[in-house]
Amino acid sequence: MDFFEQSFSLENRGGSSTAHPSPHHVSIGKQIVQGYRELFTHFISIPLAIYPELQEKVKTFRNSILGDNKDKKPLKFQSTLDEMGIENRMFISPSSLHLTVVMLRLENKEAVDAALDILKSISASVMHALDNRPVFIRLKGLNSMNGSLDKTRVLYAPVEEVGDEGRLLTACHIIIDAFAYAGFALRDAKLYLKLHVTLMNTTYRRDETKSNTFDAREIHKEFGEKDWGEYLIREAQISKRFWYDADGYFHCCGSLPFPH
Repeated sequence: MDFFEQSFSLENRGGSSTAHPSPHHVSIGKQIVQGYRELFTHFISIPLAIYPELQEKVKTFRNSILGDNKDKKPLKFQSTLDEMGIENRMFISPSSLHLTVVMLRLENKEAVDAALDILKSISASVMHALDNRPVFIRLKGLNSMNGSLDKTRVLYAPVEEVGDEGRLLTACHIIIDAFAYAGFALRDAKLYLKLHVTLMNTTYRRDETKSNTFDAREIHKEFGEKDWGEYLIREAQISKRFWYDADGYFHCCGSLPFPH
């Protein structure tokens, strides 16, 4: 979800087209997004925490590393977690699992309302990009966002579209283009798209004096080929950062349904 999780480019595959929002929405947005240092308030998320089986797999992953799986043999590296730079708070809450499409700056209700109008305006284009067919993703393995396992900041599960048609990526590009055109997202936000499910992030460490990286090599040896499962993408949401509903997921301001 964090902007820095998105700061790695993904090669663009195919173009996209969208019905652009009205000039009124554009003028609102351009007053809001002034540059890279702006604090994002919302983001477009694709919820995955709706799947209990994925939540359970992520809980087991966390507990196996921390040694909380009472009925299972401890992993060899559990005695060196501190030296590896690993602590409990670095693990993402299973109830907030998601894909991030784009970060947004929506300062007030007027901006949120305009963002909802944008979602409505691109619904037909998104459906067309998806060929009005359900789209599934597969999560498998582990990767380090910065490429070096021994100095990892973000450890994540890579995302593959089942069938590899590129429909999901094209749909995401349509969404990003619309919000960037309106000024609610960075102008070149599409370059930062890297669909992934964050599992560990040093940003959430309790002790800020520690290094901003950790050693994920042993974790990768143990779980590097893990199959996290296949999941239907049901919708994209405008999610409010740092605001959680009763189920533990980010507060939803509005959504764009995908074909089921």
